[in-house]
Amino acid sequence: YFVFAKDSGGNEVHQFYRSDLTDDKTTLLTDEKLRNEGAVWSHKGDRFVHTAIETDKNRQQASVITQLRMVNPDDVTQTKTITTLPGGGWGSFAWSPDDKQLAMIEYVSINESHIWLLDMATGEKNRVTQKNANEPVSYQGVEFSADGKGLYTSSDADSEFLRLTYLSLADKTREVLTPDTNWDVESFSLSQDGKYLAYVMNENGVSKLTVLYTPNRKVIARPNLSQGTLAGLRWHRSLPELAFSLSSARSPADVYSLDVVADKLTRWTSSAGEGRDTSDFVEPELVKWKSFDGREVSGFLYRAPKKFDGKRPLVINIHGGPEGQYRPGFIARNNYYLNEMGVSLLFPNVRGSSGYGKNFLKLDNGKRREDSVKDIGALFDWVGTQAAIDASRVLVTGGSYGGYMSLAVATLYPEKIAASIDVVGISNFVTFLERTESYRRDLRRVEYGDERDPDMRAHLEKISPLNRADKIVKPLFVVQGKNDPRVPVTEAEQIVATLKKSNTPVWYLLANDEGHGFAKKSNVDFQFYSTIEFMRKYLLK
Repeated sequence: YFVFAKDSGGNEVHQFYRSDLTDDKTTLLTDEKLRNEGAVWSHKGDRFVHTAIETDKNRQQASVITQLRMVNPDDVTQTKTITTLPGGGWGSFAWSPDDKQLAMIEYVSINESHIWLLDMATGEKNRVTQKNANEPVSYQGVEFSADGKGLYTSSDADSEFLRLTYLSLADKTREVLTPDTNWDVESFSLSQDGKYLAYVMNENGVSKLTVLYTPNRKVIARPNLSQGTLAGLRWHRSLPELAFSLSSARSPADVYSLDVVADKLTRWTSSAGEGRDTSDFVEPELVKWKSFDGREVSGFLYRAPKKFDGKRPLVINIHGGPEGQYRPGFIARNNYYLNEMGVSLLFPNVRGSSGYGKNFLKLDNGKRREDSVKDIGALFDWVGTQAAIDASRVLVTGGSYGGYMSLAVATLYPEKIAASIDVVGISNFVTFLERTESYRRDLRRVEYGDERDPDMRAHLEKISPLNRADKIVKPLFVVQGKNDPRVPVTEAEQIVATLKKSNTPVWYLLANDEGHGFAKKSNVDFQFYSTIEFMRKYLLK
């Protein structure tokens, strides 16, 4: 059998199911009243752990509680709750080699997290890392060493960036394995025998792979890969061979493996050849500009092909998060805008983006929220200096937090844009914080501010695009999933209703069977075609 997770219509209330390969029978393994996430198998493979949280619809307790459950897919009656955990930010589970302990991370914010150890027999838990009120530390990912005596993690303790670190469980000492770096270690994976440790460095958005030999901590492999993003590190069970996927501008996520002893790289798939020649797909260009306070901000620019004459229109596409980062991978159907419509694309990483250090992450927190919008204001100035870009034909778009950014730009810089597209975006921070699912609310308050505080509430109301909707005078396209648990449908409805009272053209696309972004192909296609029509009418003119 295999186990899979499924929600309903994008509501993210996932359930786990066992699917039997012999008779195609499917069995529900979890409680349908709970949101079930983060399944991780034991080393023996006979059970897995996962989190279970009550949603707002079924919530009974006053505060958010995470249940850590253990499931035996062969016998659902053996499912039991190992422990309960406060809050909704628990994950990154890792079993000890003997399956007697579980390491896990308590996520407080993008800048603060803690590592805990859990005794699987007794449910007793102990925090491994110390709290530091003056300088919170972020831990991203955790794995046991092969002997079970320590933990590997990435941490920004005493550093601006996430560094690969070994924590001794005996004396709590910390050994930094990547001391000289100005970039984040974004992922890592330990071979089953514990001899090899692979890690990926995020260097200005581009993935760089390195492999260490753990007995002497020496680098033994650093393959030269195409510019792109790397994911899915997975070691062979008995060979010194590492598998991973690599996505680049001209290739979707293809599978590679690296024999770290022979230093041999093998490519196993070639998705680019599946029905489309991608050799003419545009490679991204790293661009930088100075913002209002002199700080350097960067992004990736895809220029329209030279076959298009004259200055070209531009789409500025802002990532979500806000602690996300645009990475130069495969942009799929976005190539249509470039190759068929002659529209250049720019993906900025404004302040608050990850990948540029922990202090850069904090620059948009709380009352500094609009500083990130000002980064786009400075970008407009840079666009005005570019001979190949038509500064009078600029469209700004984004999803989730990027949706808020597109609305905010439309209110603060209406004269700089031709139109905007808001995809599942926040229109009012107060109503968003009050209505987003309870298991997310406290985590978002750390980032945006606590709407229960009168002073912060007044500030959030002041900067919310809904309360400045009279400034939106250029055409707006709003896209929303009805079942969105993160940014509720009311965020879209209220901005659309407000703009319909004015003379501003507003398009609204609502999918009744989607959540935080469209996933079903028919809906994704419809959104794509609608976006093309909107751009033809209001950007290409």
